[in-house]
This record gives sequence, structure tokens and C-alpha cells, in this order.
Amino acid sequence: MTATSTTTGGARTDGTRTDGTGTDGIRTDGIIAVNPVLRVAPALPAVAAAYFGASLAFHADVSDVAAALAADGDPGFVVLDSRSTESWDQGHVPGAVHLPTALIPGQAEQLLDKAVPVVTYCWGPGCNGATRAALALAELGFQVKEMLGGFEYWAREGFEFETWEGHERRAADPLTAPVGAEDCGC
Repeated sequence: MTATSTTTGGARTDGTRTDGTGTDGIRTDGIIAVNPVLRVAPALPAVAAAYFGASLAFHADVSDVAAALAADGDPGFVVLDSRSTESWDQGHVPGAVHLPTALIPGQAEQLLDKAVPVVTYCWGPGCNGATRAALALAELGFQVKEMLGGFEYWAREGFEFETWEGHERRAADPLTAPVGAEDCGC
């Protein structure tokens, strides 16, 4: 892909862009230097709004899940841990339902109410187990979201969790949560 192609990124040979995203820098040798961020032009605002709106329909943030569970009353959803029993025993979100992904087709309808949305989680961002669980539930007719960050970020953000030995809480990791604040403000 070259920066001068109007079909692959919208840049013209004079450095201006045909897609309205600004200009690429022109080097002293006359060749357009494409910024790696803008090598692929940003989506149009309406397309971006649709994408990000859809993303929020499919995902929930760890902090938002924790806040909803901590509020008085019914949060309006159930949390589902889709990991193995060994993983569950090491730690899980308090009040979560334990249902490993492989067991969802045979047991979900006995354990969950299709009228109540389900928020799935697995280990963390490097694991797609929560995505597989969400897919299995959606295929059965459940409303479902995936909790971004999984159990890893639940623990790293300093939220209480349960183990086979009882309740635990770790100090919040300053790389994932602000020190001394209720939430990150996002």
C-alpha cells in the first residue's frame, strides 16, 4: 500500500487526503510519509458511532459490573464464570454463577433465566473463553455481554473475590485503577 493511492487510504500526491482526515507529511524528497496511525483512515463519524455503540452492546467494563453489583437492589443481570472448577476455586466474582463453557448447552436453561441478561467472564484479556461462552448463550436465546478484562482485571482493580478458602481482596494495581479514587472517571 502506498500513501499516494486514492483507493487505499485517501492520500493524494500533494499530501492532502481525499477523505477529509488532514494531511500526511511530505518528506524533503517529495515522497509522502504516512503516519502509521493514519495509514488506514479513520472511519466516518456515523460509522464510528455505530461501531462503538455496538461494542458497548456486547461488552461491559469490570468497574461498571462491580459498581452495579455493589449498588443496592437487583443489578438486572447475572454474572457467569465460564472457567473450570479449578479456576473457579482460585477466585471468582462474588455471586457469580459457575458454568464452564462446555456445559452451557446442557445446563444453561436450568441455571439461568432467559429474561435476565448474562455477563460472562473468563480469565482475562488474553483468553477468549468468555467470548465462547457468550456465543453459546446467545445461540440458546440469552441476552449476553462479555466482561472485558475478565477475572484478571477484577482482581487487579482491587475488587473483592471469593476463593475456596473465603473472601480476598488485593490492592488495586495502579496500572489498571486509580489509587485512592472510587473509579477511573471514564
